[in-house]
Amino acid sequence: MSKTVILETDYATLWYHPEAKIVHHEFHRFIHGDQFRGVLEKGLEIFKQYGAHKWLSDDRKNSALSKADSEWGLGDWNPRVFASGWKYWAVVMPDKRVGQMNMDWLMRENIKNGLTIKVFEDADEALAWLESVE
Repeated sequence: MSKTVILETDYATLWYHPEAKIVHHEFHRFIHGDQFRGVLEKGLEIFKQYGAHKWLSDDRKNSALSKADSEWGLGDWNPRVFASGWKYWAVVMPDKRVGQMNMDWLMRENIKNGLTIKVFEDADEALAWLESVE
């Protein structure tokens, strides 16, 4: 499957997989604030522009989000990405336990909004799952 690099920084890489309409990020280290929000905003642009509805989060090298980033994500970004058609989220969990606990909470909050979420240890397995769902 082809993929296009949308954004590449020291903090993250963001790809788009056009055939399966998947936005895919990989965090390269702990990310927060403007860097974190910039990756999510760019992914949201792709959702709107191409009708994507699947997201792969490879967060192995990230940790827990700050309270401000969590509140922004749930209160500002989430309503906009759901309105753009977000249906499936594949998550490769952070290596650090505190990051895992934070992601568990975020996933529970998103399940309440009807999002289908599956957790993986490997990004290739996560991508394969997203390719298999409609």
